[in-house]
Amino acid sequence: MKKFLAVLHARNMEFLRDRSALAWNLAMPFMLVIGLAFTFSSSDKELYKIGVIGGIEKLHSVAPALQATQHLQFIAYDDLNAAIAKVEHHQMDMLLDVSGAPKYWVNSNSPNGYLLERIVWGTEGTHFAQQLVQGAEIRYVDWFLPGILGMNMMFACLFGVGFVIVRYRKNGFLKRLKATPLGAFQFLFAQLVSRLLLIMVITTIVYSGCNLFIEFNMQGSYWTLLLVTTLGAMSMISIGLLIAARTASEELAGGLLNLTTWPMMLLSGAWFSLEGAQAWVQKLSLIFPLTHMISAARAIMNEGATLSQVMPHVLVLATMSVIFIAIGAFIFKWE
Repeated sequence: MKKFLAVLHARNMEFLRDRSALAWNLAMPFMLVIGLAFTFSSSDKELYKIGVIGGIEKLHSVAPALQATQHLQFIAYDDLNAAIAKVEHHQMDMLLDVSGAPKYWVNSNSPNGYLLERIVWGTEGTHFAQQLVQGAEIRYVDWFLPGILGMNMMFACLFGVGFVIVRYRKNGFLKRLKATPLGAFQFLFAQLVSRLLLIMVITTIVYSGCNLFIEFNMQGSYWTLLLVTTLGAMSMISIGLLIAARTASEELAGGLLNLTTWPMMLLSGAWFSLEGAQAWVQKLSLIFPLTHMISAARAIMNEGATLSQVMPHVLVLATMSVIFIAIGAFIFKWE
């Protein structure tokens, strides 16, 4: 324990004395905006999002003219209650049910729902029974918050750990540690705990400070949110430790870390919802810990999800953390 605490204290002090981290935190948002604008610039934009219960194929036979209307995005749902909840929170503009007698749900407080209702009424050959729902709107900032905090945590976890260990190996610091009784697991676990403590403190300060002015929507438990974010940070730190376990070149480490961060940044749902994306894209996103952390955090904050409801995400994050840290300790190279 003394060896672990000594390494933990040394790493904490080294991070706190690093002033260059501030410059990175200022430059990162500009890099992300430019990357997203270049990757996802498209003139074909869907203006309205419509959920469909009963299948898209059935909708074509019930309302072919409506389905042929441009700028409408149709998304198939199996869970009626979950789809209605999205209409209530203005996350979906309209819900169509074609599984039986055609009917639709629209939020009476939604401007998009109002316009879509007029489109449905004016489309030839469509006959739906109106069903009204009401609910408070979830602001974009409430939906966006878990994503931006998750992105900051991802970069701090991966680059803050990966580059540090590679630098230790390159300047011979790890070679000197090899002569001490310190084991590889003790060293890596100290790095993980140090980075985890600093990230959680910084994230809590950022959230609390912004909440004083914006008053974020929070319908779930803060303890459940803390558990999810802690496990998410641990899993991403473990990935950084795994990448740096045998890497001796900072250039190679940077390439591997970028190869890891960019897919997570684009496919985790941090900046935009993956609903309506191709099925293989949605399945691919599930291999990233950031996807599970952001999805669970949004469910807790905006939908009031309980621990049991986000338990699948919790189990995936915990499993990833254990596997990555174990492999990293096993293949770790001091020199």
